[in-house]
Amino acid sequence: MAKEKISIVVPCYNEEEALPLFYKEICKVAKDMKTVDFEFLFINDGSKDRTLELLKEYAKKDKRVRFISFSRNFGKEAGMYAGLSNVVGDYAAIMDVDMQDPPEMIKVMYKLIQDEGYDCVALYTKSHDDYGFIRKFLTSCWYKLIGAISSIKQVPGARDFRLMKRRMVDSIVDMGEYNRYIKGIFGYVGFETKWIDYRSPDRVAGKSKYSLIKLFKYAMEGIVAFSTTPLVISAFIGIIFCLIAFIAIVAIIVKTLVYGDPVSGWPSLACIIIFMGGIQLFFFGIMGMYLSKTYLEVKKRPIYISKETEKDL
Repeated sequence: MAKEKISIVVPCYNEEEALPLFYKEICKVAKDMKTVDFEFLFINDGSKDRTLELLKEYAKKDKRVRFISFSRNFGKEAGMYAGLSNVVGDYAAIMDVDMQDPPEMIKVMYKLIQDEGYDCVALYTKSHDDYGFIRKFLTSCWYKLIGAISSIKQVPGARDFRLMKRRMVDSIVDMGEYNRYIKGIFGYVGFETKWIDYRSPDRVAGKSKYSLIKLFKYAMEGIVAFSTTPLVISAFIGIIFCLIAFIAIVAIIVKTLVYGDPVSGWPSLACIIIFMGGIQLFFFGIMGMYLSKTYLEVKKRPIYISKETEKDL
C-alpha cells in the first residue's frame, strides 16, 4: 500500500537567513514521520537575495524539494495560491519560513486528522508578543469589525498555518479569484476544522514584511472581498442625511414665513457644505474600491507568473 503524502507549501520573500534553519527542521519532521512521504514546495516570490540560489541547491540534492520562482513579487496571497495549485500530496500545509509556524506541529496536526477525522487542523494565537501596542489594538479592532460585517467566520489570531485534506485544497484552488484574501477563503469553503491555540515563537531571522500600511491594505481586501456592508451603510447614511436636509429646509421655510427672520449664518453653512462634501467623497471612495476590484477581476489577469521551477535545473 502506497504511503500518503504531505505537501508543505512555503512562500518565501527575501528569506536567505531563515531558509536554511527551516529546511533543517522540516527535514527532521519528515524523518520522524516514517509512515508518510513529503514534498516541500517553496514559492520564491521575487526575492532579491540568495533565496532562489538556496532553493536550487536544495532541489538538486533532495528530490522532495520543488520550487516555483515568480517573475516578480506578486505577494504572499499569490504565493499560497501557486503552491496549493501545484501540490500533489494527499494533504497540504501552508507554512511561513521564519519558524513562527513550528514544523513540529505537523505531527500533531496529522495525528488529529487521522484519529478524529477533521478535514483541517489550524492554529491560532491569543498572544502577539512581537506586536507593538498599536498593532495589537488595531488587530483586535479588525477582527471585531470583520466579525460584525461579514457572514464568513474568521477566528481571531488565526494564522495561515494549517494542514488540510486534498478535497479542501481543491476547493480553495477552485476559487480562482484575482483579489485573494486567504483567511476569508478558508472560512468560505467551510469543512470541519480543528483549532489549536498555541504561543507563536519569535522569528528566527529577518523582519516581518508586513508594515502597518500593508496590513491596512490587506484588511481592506478582506472587507471588500467578503462583505458588502460598507455599501449598505453608505446608502443608509445617505438616506438619513437626505431626511435631515428635507426637515431642515421645511423648518427654515416655516421660520421665515412665520417670524420673517432672514436666512443668515454663512460660516455654519460653509461648514455643513464641507462636511457633506467629505461624507460624499468618503462613500464615493468605498464604491470606488468595490468597482476597482471588479475591474481587476474582469481583466482576468494571471494571479502569478512563473519564471522557473525545479524542472528547469
